[in-house]
Order: sequence, then C-alpha cells, then structure tokens
Amino acid sequence: MENKPWKLLLKYLDQDNRQELQEYIDSLSPGEVARAMAHLSHTDQRRLLTGIDVDDAADLIEDLSDAQAIDIVEHLSPSEAAAILNEMESDEQADIIGELDDEDAEAILSRMLPDEADDVRKLIAYPADVAGGLMITEYLAFNEKDEVSHVLKDLGENSKEYEDYNVQYLYITGSNAKLQGVLPLRSLILSPPDTRLEDIMIKNPYSVSVETKLDVLADIFEDRMYLGIPVVNEFGILLGVVLRQDVDEALNERMDEDHMKSQGIIGGEELRTMPVLFRSKRRLSWLSVNILLNILSASVIAYYQDTLSQVIALAVFLPIISDMSGCSGNQAVAISMRELALGIVRPYEVVRVWVQEVSVGVVNGLVLGGLIALVAYIWKGNIYLGIVVGSALALNTVVAVSIGGVIPLVLKKFNKDPALSSGPILTTITDMCGFAFALGLATMMLDKL
Repeated sequence: MENKPWKLLLKYLDQDNRQELQEYIDSLSPGEVARAMAHLSHTDQRRLLTGIDVDDAADLIEDLSDAQAIDIVEHLSPSEAAAILNEMESDEQADIIGELDDEDAEAILSRMLPDEADDVRKLIAYPADVAGGLMITEYLAFNEKDEVSHVLKDLGENSKEYEDYNVQYLYITGSNAKLQGVLPLRSLILSPPDTRLEDIMIKNPYSVSVETKLDVLADIFEDRMYLGIPVVNEFGILLGVVLRQDVDEALNERMDEDHMKSQGIIGGEELRTMPVLFRSKRRLSWLSVNILLNILSASVIAYYQDTLSQVIALAVFLPIISDMSGCSGNQAVAISMRELALGIVRPYEVVRVWVQEVSVGVVNGLVLGGLIALVAYIWKGNIYLGIVVGSALALNTVVAVSIGGVIPLVLKKFNKDPALSSGPILTTITDMCGFAFALGLATMMLDKL
C-alpha cells in the first residue's frame, strides 16, 4: 500500500506528539514534504507549522516552491507568519513577502524583528532578476582596522547567530562602509592575533552592482569559480552577497516560468490548491486569444473547401502536416529561448539564427516530407497525392523552424515576452501555411488526384 505521509503527519498532530512529528518531517525528502503539504487543508497546514518549533517551520517552508510557500503563508496569521519568516534567510523572506499584497505584507513586516523587516523592505525594493533582489544580507563584515583577535572573539561569542550563515569569506570594509577586501577564513585562523585585517585581506575584490542583471550574473559565475560575490551600490558600499546557488535557482525558476507561459499558464506558478476561479481566469486569458487565432487558421480550410470536398484523403494529412510542423517549430522556439536565457545569442542576431534554422529545416523537411509522401502513396497508390502532402510538410517545416527560431529574438528586441507570445504566433502561422501549401498544391494538381 502506498505510503501517505500527510496521513502520518495528521496522526502525529492529533496525538500532539511533537517529537515524533518533527522526527518524521526530518525523514522526508523536500519532494515528499511538498507533496504532503499539498494534501493538507489550510487549517491542517497551519496546525502543523504552529505545532513545531519556528526554526523547524522555517526549514519546512524553505523546502517548498515559492508558490506553495506563499499560498501557505497567506493562510497564517500575521504574527504566526512573522515568527516563521524571522528564522528564514533574507532572500527567502523577500521572495515570499514580495509576492503578497501590500496590506498582508505590511501586516507581517510590522510584526517581524525590526532588523529583519528593514532588510526585507530593502530587498523587495529591487526587481527579482537583479543582484539586489537576489542577494542575501546574512554575511560577516568587519572593519579593515580590526585585529584577528577581535574577529575570532566575535565569532566565538556569536557562534549561535552565525551558524546558519554561508561563511566562506569575511568581507572587509573601511570606515565609510565601502568594500575594501575579502578575507578567507583559513587566512584569518592562521594569522597572528595582533594582525590587522587590512594586512592579510585580498584587496580590490571582485564585486557587482546592485543593479546587475541575472543574465550577467550567470555569465560571471560561469567564468569564475566563486561561491558568492559581494554586492555594492553606486558608492561602493557593501549591501549584500549574491550566491551562486541563488543565481542557479533563479535561472531555473525563470525557465520554468517561461515554459508555463508557453503553455498558456500566465501569472506565475500554478498549484491546484489555489482557488478554482483564480486558476480559470489565468488560463482563459490565453485560451480566449487562441480561439481567434484558430479561426484564422480555419479560414484557410474554408477558402479551399471545394478542393477538400473532392480530395477527402487530404483531410487525413492536414492535421499531420500541422502537428509535425508545429513540433519542429517548438523545437526551434525552445532552443532560442534557452540560448537567450543563457546569453548565448542576442536579439539582434536574427539573420544568423535564421540561416542556422533554415539549414536544419531543409534537411528535416526533406526527410519528413519523404516519409509522409511514401505513406500517402502506399495508402492511396497515387504518387501525386504523395507529392502534395510531402511537399507541403517539407515547405512548412522550413517555415516553422524559421519562425520558431526567430520570433523569440524579435519579441525580446521589442521588450515583449517571448515565452508567452511565441507559441500562439508559431501555431497560427504554421497552421495557416501548412493548410495553404497542402490545399493550394492540391488545387493546382486537382485533375491528377
């Protein structure tokens, strides 16, 4: 029988067995935690999070996707949410609070620890895809005039506070809070106690502006084996640290969001625990547009209805031509979206991308067209039917990969969302062209069909 972790969670909750409850949660993988929470009602989710220690509740929330975490936090009281968020890293706090409406966000912030709330307010002021929105404020910074003994004493006295920090380097600042250097822990530990930090730090460290874009950060981490990079403002003042793992996570989230948009799920991640009308509205906004686009495609068939009525066999091949061309075009879209995300191509490289896609399209079009032509000939014994459907698929494959490869770049150049718009445009054009090629060629060769 399948193990159902949410039932065991409820069992421990009902028994008020706090220790076994926490031990069982610790035994679950992040995926199992997410699945279990999705099966609990909002009331039981609240019972669970308030039935364990706040630091354990914070760890549990951090194992969830942002959408699931936000959905759960929205159903906690402001005091309960604030207590849990106080125990989370600053970037995680900002990710959640930044997605709440202003009233709910302020209600929680007003109940958080003042320093924690101030950090979150600063982070949510930045877009989510720049260094300021990705950085953490949990880092260790000391003045360049401090001695090693002072730093070691501070680390010992505040070890409990620092235990959750991602400490690889200390960040060294001047009296004006400007970043002056970084200091590896190894250098700190192995230096004499009376040594000043300015004498052993790495001077002029690499840093990024608070406005640095996600794509640029990804390029930096790809070129350099850093675990984290200090983030400074226009005056060189240290504001935070952006971690490699957070940049990787942001890239993956953007790719997931782009995929959702390409499938018509607009407005971010969707969970089935969200309200039905809310989910329906987000999907319909895209589907409604597609009705109009499909009417345009159908108008081509209506124009050639006399040909279609005389060559009924074409009705069998039209959806094949449409679907196969669409698949080829979607492959090209996926490659362009991926290369845009990684910074491999730029929006102005339209001609280069088009030439590369046409080369693939010609080869694939000839192969796929030949296969479908052979099928048509074997089925009906009419070589001209094979020529019509094979030529239509070959031509439409070239059209599909051309559009699929180029449209994301063009949309990006004009600051339009390529993930949301590429799919409908590709589908409409390839359907119209595919039908026009097949029915147009059939009309020209009607006496032979």
